[in-house]
Amino acid sequence: MVLSMDAVFAGRGGTGLSPWETEEDARLAPEHSAAVRGPRPVTLETDQVYEVRHTWSDRSLTPRTTMTNTEIPMNAKPAGAPARPVEEAAAEPAVSSLLGSAEFLDEVLVAVVSDVLGHPARPKDWTVLSAGYEARSIATGALLRIRGTTHGEEPWSIFVKILQSPRHWPLIDMVPPELRQGIIDTFPWRDEADILRSDLADRLPPGLRTPRLLRVDDLGDDRLAMWLEDITPTDTPWDLERFIRAARLLGRWAGRRRGDATSAEMGARTGSFLRELLAGPLTNMAFPRLRDDELWAHPLVAGAADPMLRADLLTLAARVPDILDRLDALPQTVGHGDACPQNLLVPADAPDTFVAIDISWQHPHPIGFDLGQLLVGLTDFGTLRPQDLPPIHAALIPAYRAGLLDEGYDADPADITYGFDASMVVRSCFMVVPFERLTEPVTAELRETLAQRLSLTRYLADIGLNLAAR
Repeated sequence: MVLSMDAVFAGRGGTGLSPWETEEDARLAPEHSAAVRGPRPVTLETDQVYEVRHTWSDRSLTPRTTMTNTEIPMNAKPAGAPARPVEEAAAEPAVSSLLGSAEFLDEVLVAVVSDVLGHPARPKDWTVLSAGYEARSIATGALLRIRGTTHGEEPWSIFVKILQSPRHWPLIDMVPPELRQGIIDTFPWRDEADILRSDLADRLPPGLRTPRLLRVDDLGDDRLAMWLEDITPTDTPWDLERFIRAARLLGRWAGRRRGDATSAEMGARTGSFLRELLAGPLTNMAFPRLRDDELWAHPLVAGAADPMLRADLLTLAARVPDILDRLDALPQTVGHGDACPQNLLVPADAPDTFVAIDISWQHPHPIGFDLGQLLVGLTDFGTLRPQDLPPIHAALIPAYRAGLLDEGYDADPADITYGFDASMVVRSCFMVVPFERLTEPVTAELRETLAQRLSLTRYLADIGLNLAAR
């Protein structure tokens, strides 16, 4: 999540068995749901951010839905200030225009709520909540949570994630005109839905799963709605033990998708994500910022950055092609792709396990790749300070290697360490500072955010400069 553009973005036929046990149950099925319509979903409120994943029901030919809640704040607010809420009217189109007609939503909710509760049910009333935090992915059109009660007074909650083409991205006009159409034409915005409908869930190690995906609707106009399981995350903060447990499971995941297991048949894309990053955002946005004297003279930057940071970043930028050559020579695996703690939900009812959300960038990556986002994700959000990272960094590598060994893969620790550090530096070091916010009014939150991000950049730059000695 350090890189704001990093999150990338049918069904299976049933057994023929009917889930409806009585004639009345059958009458409440989706194909008859127009007669049992609930109120129009027009109430909008600010709520926590929730993400969605799905899995298809085997009980009938109708894909079902349950929800996944992705609490982006991850148990803590950014250091020094509360999280920045989103103005809902400006952040998202009207909910009714995104999800379709009231009749369509009523029909979907009968199926989804019945699936969530495990028996036929009719929604009586509900509220549609918009996410209270900014969606950071080009491919995310909306994060919505729908909650309500049934006619039997049972509470229910569903999560909906709307995927979109980059042409709907509010910031697409900030992309240089010569690059804009290429992004629109090639960005794999449907990938998340495709990945969740693949057999990936069956290939994950015990203790790690994907959220239950129950329904995908094509909304037209290059948008998809995913309906997902609502996972209640624990409110216990991440500690070193949890980082170690996550790293070991990520190692097992990588160990299961190495060599031939990185093939396209398992949902992996060809090509190098890091080389795409260099050719696109780094070359066209990040590196030019390093040469912008006015930007680095800004009081909020000049007052917080150490005097050598800019020069060190320019030196490191020139080394990126050589770093990528060495990364390409390492063993390659396919893992999560964006394994920050925010994307590894810890369910309150199973706190020793993880639910992997926002699975993206299914390219083969250098061994150790997923450890980078695991390490810096909470610092990017402001929950951990850069000075908290060294002991976590030291613990992740042996845990990851232990996971590889669990899968019979005896990888060289030096390869894991280089893959971890070098890919983290290329991915995060040059784009962690939100320079685009320098036009905002100066606040304590902005000052603290920039200071923390510059400190994180210093930490990553030092790791990057030391790569040459390995």
